[in-house]
This record gives sequence, structure tokens and C-alpha cells, in this order.
Amino acid sequence: MPASWRFDAIGTTWEIVTERPVPGAVRREVTARIDAFDRAWSRFRDDSDVTALARTGGSIPAPEDAVPMLDALAGVSDATGGAVNPLVGASLDALGYDARYSFHDADPVAAPVDWRERLTWQGGRLALTEPAMVDVGALGKGRLVDLVLGILSFTESGDLTVDAGGDLAVRGRPQRIGLEHPFDSHRAVGVWEVTDAALCASAINRRAWPSAAGATLHHVLDARTGQPVRTIAATWAMAPDAMTADAIATALFFDGGPRLAHDWGVEWVRMTTDGRVEWSRGCRADLFVRTTAGPGTAPVSRPNSLER
Repeated sequence: MPASWRFDAIGTTWEIVTERPVPGAVRREVTARIDAFDRAWSRFRDDSDVTALARTGGSIPAPEDAVPMLDALAGVSDATGGAVNPLVGASLDALGYDARYSFHDADPVAAPVDWRERLTWQGGRLALTEPAMVDVGALGKGRLVDLVLGILSFTESGDLTVDAGGDLAVRGRPQRIGLEHPFDSHRAVGVWEVTDAALCASAINRRAWPSAAGATLHHVLDARTGQPVRTIAATWAMAPDAMTADAIATALFFDGGPRLAHDWGVEWVRMTTDGRVEWSRGCRADLFVRTTAGPGTAPVSRPNSLER
């Protein structure tokens, strides 16, 4: 029987499924790697590297993963016309998704369009010309899934699944994953078989809260306006690694996302807020829509309950 290790970290529930129980030494290595990543990149921690940089600006030794994550974020930002921006932290804070989880919103704040003039990550240094909060939420969880998978793949043989709150990577036996309907968690818009790959999802019903005016706010913002996205409800992307899948799942909320997915060789599905499902050419997900010709757009016809 497979062994399951469940724990909470970085604000979500993790589940690691292996053929045998993960040894204590490996568990400690995984836990230490997650904590190191969190201490470097969490904008919710007073003692993190990015929080220290946000207080004063200037330069600090670049945390591990700065180059691959910020290089990828630069590509996503270019593809989406600046809708994705690693200096979006102040925009999230303004809507109440802050370090205290106050959920007390104020006027929206657009992220600086010249972020690449303000933020640099070369030469082993992470630097800001003035204080700002770096937020790698567009792909950071996917990067951490890859790091954890790397530790486990080095020590564990056989089938392996790392699931961090819906961002998951699979090695070995294929896993059939239900694509949760963003408006009803008991239903699905389809199912996707994942084999030696990563599947990442994002949706506006996760990390959502009411505004003072009564509207629903959520964490997926257009950095150009500081406002939540209102046209796309959920996205799913499959790639060889979770950081790439996570980045594309974010990009798909905006114009330019599908083109970037094509350029990076990523399959995808997304659902609009009016209930239509769109998918990429050659997408192998089994979607519950009225037509299966792709690439295309179709309304959901019969979202079913699914268990992974």
C-alpha cells in the first residue's frame, strides 16, 4: 500500500505519496528546504529576506532560486504586457491580502511598470533601487514542489507524487487528476492524466474575500491596475516541471498567456467566469464539454464529481 505524508507549510496542505514511508532523515531534509524557501521568499514573514528588502531597499545576497524564478517571471511579464509583475506585493496589501491577513481593502494600487529598472538579480545579489515587496507567488509554489520532488527522487525509488494544495508533480505510475470546478468544489470540468509531469492550477475562488463595498476580491491581480481579474475563473497547465506549469497557470489569466504556453510547449485548460472552457491544441485532458474538437471553446455540459 502507498504511504501518505501530510503536513501544512507555506499556507497550504501538502501530501507526499510514496511506495514506502519517507524516512525521518528525508522528512527533516524536506522540512528544512521548505522552511529555507519560506524564510527567503515569504512576504508574510517578518524575518524573510524579501521583507527585509522591502523595508529599506538596497541589496542583499540573492536567495537560492532567485535567478530561475525571476528570469521566468520576466518572461511571463513580457508575454502578458506587464499584467504579471513581481513587485505586485503592495497591490495585494492594498486589497487586504497582507501579512496580517486583514482583508481590509483600500483603493487599488498598480504595481510599478518599470519594475525591471528597480529590481535586479544578477551577480549573486538581489537588489531594489527603493523599498518594495517582491512577490513570487505567480510561480513560487511550483518551484518549491520541484525542489521537494528533487530531494525525494534522489532518495526514494518507485512511484512518487508531491501535491502542494493542488500544484503537483508525479513520477512513475500515472495519476488521474480531477479539474475542480471553480464555482462548486464538489464538481469537475474534466480529468487529466499526469505521467512524469507536473499539473498546476489557479482559481479565483481560492484566497477570496469580500470587499468593504460587498464585491468579491481575490489574489489573482492585474498588476497594471491592482484590480482582481474578472474574466477568467480557473486555469490548469501541464509541463515537465511544476515551476513552468505554475507560471503558465498564472499567465493564462491574461491575454498573451496562451501564446506563451505555446512557446514553452505547455498544454493548458482554462474556464472563463461566464462558464466557457478553453483548451490548447493537442490538450490531452478529458473535458466535460459539448464538443471535444480542439483547440477550442465550449460550455461545460456535465461537470461530474471526481476523486483523484
